[in-house]
Amino acid sequence: MKQSIFNRIYQLALMRQTVFVSFTALLLFIGSHSQAGTFKVATLSPDGSFWMKTMRAAGKEVAVATDDRVKFKWYPGGVMGDDKAVLRKMRVGQLQGAALPMGELLSFYPDSQAYGIPFLFRSYEEVDYVRSQLDASLIEGFAEGGMEVLGIAEGGFGYFLATEPVRVPEDLRQQKVWVPQNDVVSARLAQSIGVTPIPLTLPDVLPGLQTGLINTVAVSPIGAIALQWHTRVDYVTDIPLMYFCGVMTLTGKSFNKLSAQDQTIVRKVFGKAFKHIEERNRIDNVSAFDALLNQGVESVVLNDAEKNTWLGMQQPAEQMMQTEGQLSTAALERIKALVRDFRQSQ
Repeated sequence: MKQSIFNRIYQLALMRQTVFVSFTALLLFIGSHSQAGTFKVATLSPDGSFWMKTMRAAGKEVAVATDDRVKFKWYPGGVMGDDKAVLRKMRVGQLQGAALPMGELLSFYPDSQAYGIPFLFRSYEEVDYVRSQLDASLIEGFAEGGMEVLGIAEGGFGYFLATEPVRVPEDLRQQKVWVPQNDVVSARLAQSIGVTPIPLTLPDVLPGLQTGLINTVAVSPIGAIALQWHTRVDYVTDIPLMYFCGVMTLTGKSFNKLSAQDQTIVRKVFGKAFKHIEERNRIDNVSAFDALLNQGVESVVLNDAEKNTWLGMQQPAEQMMQTEGQLSTAALERIKALVRDFRQSQ
């Protein structure tokens, strides 16, 4: 009898211990999956911008579709630092994602600059054809480098905006030309035509224009207006310099913690959001160019000889990008072949 009672007490104690261990394991399981499904994403894009509104809406849609298994927390307006600082924080796990220019992911994938070759594209029709063939392979390349790119969004063509007319590369020698900080290729390309570039971070450009530290920038029309740079310049040179695009990316390490089902939901929702951004940005950039002219910025229309002078800079730019490890030979040959095929079909 005593033995039976003792066994009963022992069994109850064992059950309680088992329940406690199981409950603790359940809490750890829930806690770890909740943490894995919360993505902290930073960007320089200001809160309230069309980009951020679209991203927030997509994040909420994902949360609903996954029953809150996957959530997004946003840090807009550069509160986490510039793009380099954000990438450093992603490497150590302080952040899990970023929305930034595609070329900033160079250290993860050497062909991230493929669309940014100066003077590569001459029209949006060329862009659309090439991107329809290459976007998927670029996203695969980023994944191999440890970045899960959820979408590529068009930023538009960049143009020279300046306080003096810029018709040929030699005109830049008399100007104070801005290049993005740490953009080695742009800096060396400027130096190759006798220009001493002035590298600044994005937030420092407007003060630089206001004080006269710089007087020439390369930017998309919508970017010029959104950043108020157009208020400090008088001329826009009517030839596309290069094509800008941005991405939203998560670290592959954090994304791969999600179930296959949740990964599919995230890709689908943000893919749809980026298509919406692409369509809106295309319309806004065309309208923004007209808005620049309506607000007093004068268009510098080039003749054929002047245009050819600029187009002749494409090959030196390609060589510099390859030398700096910013573009592989295979990617360069493929993208040039696609551009050539499109032009021959017209």
